[in-house]
Amino acid sequence: MKKIHLFITAAIIWGIPGFTLTTKGISAYLAQPKSDIWWLLLITLFVLTSFFFMFRKIVNRYSNRIMSLPRPNNILQTFPPRGWFLLIFMMGLGISLKYIPNIPTTFTACFYTGLGPMLLLSAIKFLTYAKK
Repeated sequence: MKKIHLFITAAIIWGIPGFTLTTKGISAYLAQPKSDIWWLLLITLFVLTSFFFMFRKIVNRYSNRIMSLPRPNNILQTFPPRGWFLLIFMMGLGISLKYIPNIPTTFTACFYTGLGPMLLLSAIKFLTYAKK
C-alpha cells in the first residue's frame, strides 16, 4: 500500500465524522433562540480553538510517522496503536452521547460545531501531506 493511500485513509477517517458533527451542530444552532446565539458563539470559539491546537499536533505527528515509514504494508499503519485507541475512544464517547437522555441542544450546538470543523480541517491537512 502506498503512503498516499494511508493519508487518504486518515482523511476519510477524520473527515466523515467531521462532516456529520458539523451538520448536526449547525442544525442545533438553528434551533436556538436568537438571544442566546452570542454566548453560544463564544463557547463554540473556545471549543474550536482547543481542538485546533490539539488536532494540529496529532495530524503533524501522524503524518510524520507515515512519511517516515520505510514501506507501508497495510491500512493499520495509518495511525500508531495509541492513535487507533484515541479514535475508538472518541467514537465510543460520541455514540454514548447519543443515548444519554436530555442533553441540551446548546451543548450539541457548541460542542459539535466546534469539533466538526476541526476534524474536517484535519482531514484536509492529511490530504495536503498526501501531495508531498
